[in-house]
Amino acid sequence: MYNYDLSGKNKYYTLYSLIRDDILRGKIKCGEKLPSKRVFAAELGVSVVTVQLAYDQLLAEGYVRSKERSGFFAERVANGLKGRQPSAVKAEEKGEGDKFAIDLVHGNTPPDMFPFSVWARLMRSVLADCGEHLLERVACDGDEQLKRAVAAYLYRSRGIDVDPRYIVVGAGAEHLYGVIVQLLGRDNLYAVENPGYGKISSTYALNGARFLPVNVSGKGIDISVLEKSGAYACHVSPSHQFPTGAVMPVSVRSALIDWTKRSGGYVIEDDYDSEFRLTGKPLQCMCGLCPERVIYMNTFSKSLAPSMRMGYMVLPPALHARFMQIFSSSANFVPLFEQKTLALMLDGGYFERHLNRLKNYYRNIHSELVKKLAALPYRCKLLDTGSGLHVIVKFPDAGSDDKIKAVAAAHGVNIKCLSDYLLAPAEGLDGCAVINYSGLTLDLLSKF
Repeated sequence: MYNYDLSGKNKYYTLYSLIRDDILRGKIKCGEKLPSKRVFAAELGVSVVTVQLAYDQLLAEGYVRSKERSGFFAERVANGLKGRQPSAVKAEEKGEGDKFAIDLVHGNTPPDMFPFSVWARLMRSVLADCGEHLLERVACDGDEQLKRAVAAYLYRSRGIDVDPRYIVVGAGAEHLYGVIVQLLGRDNLYAVENPGYGKISSTYALNGARFLPVNVSGKGIDISVLEKSGAYACHVSPSHQFPTGAVMPVSVRSALIDWTKRSGGYVIEDDYDSEFRLTGKPLQCMCGLCPERVIYMNTFSKSLAPSMRMGYMVLPPALHARFMQIFSSSANFVPLFEQKTLALMLDGGYFERHLNRLKNYYRNIHSELVKKLAALPYRCKLLDTGSGLHVIVKFPDAGSDDKIKAVAAAHGVNIKCLSDYLLAPAEGLDGCAVINYSGLTLDLLSKF
């Protein structure tokens, strides 16, 4: 009945916009009943939650009214208001990777893998149990219940004994990077991995700090260059470096910790996707080796959803004292409702069950991806450490990275190469494609 195109990323907002504009233009008449949520979801090929969110937004803004057990009905709107044309909505919602059938760059967890029913049940428990407490101001370093839950989870999953007092909850990785600059000082030099995750260096720069790209090998960051750099802090991902996939051996980790003791500096251990070690146990954290010189940080962006903007860091006691001096009068950026819900998820074992389900899912995706790569009509070599949700594929006969991306694009595949993540020139990275498979499904892989 409604010929709506929901191909954009934000499907619920696109649906809301299309219905709203049809009401404004008079295409949907006053008093007309909208389809039931389940029927509409089936017709559009989206989840019932997507339709519910769209209807809730229309209801909140007065475009529709709800009648108990009858559904939603269009309201009367002044004639002077006009909606946008459907093409405008479609153009606005289109993103960078939408022109590709398969996106191996951005990759968000498939919606079907999010534990909607568990999350909704825990949210209801929080509402019932916490009541008016949810309206209170949250401490600057986060809710105590969540901090205790994170500490217990780190002990169970990573074997590190963390005092909950030194955990700081923040609104995602970029927010925490900015906090670190304020703790360690803008005048200091920050060593970052090259190639590396661009938002790390750009966030340091936006916060007025200097950064120095240090080349990464198969064993992690080059300690000899770091020793001579004069850097005060070194930002590394030892368990699974992005984008090379390098896993830092204990010899390099020990050398890095020795460097902090000689220089008086700090290691920032970014453990961004350590949960997704698909073979064997997660690797030992540097934080457990030297808690007084290592800032440990992680987020729930990969394991739950990027939109939740929830992360945390474990600070050395001296830095936590400085944090409280600077931010004690500030409120925490993460809503208490979400912090309480996540705490219940961690304490109840739901999070680990969700992770196990995710890892089983990605093992199947990884296995199928390997088969597809082996069947390519090009000579290639898979460089895989069994950690994280991306792998490197080397094409020795490609000629150039631009050619790799052009051939992929011709087949509807969006990819990047190691060279796209360089912050400074480095040799030996040519012909290597970075395959982020976190957003893949078996259905998408069948088109690969």
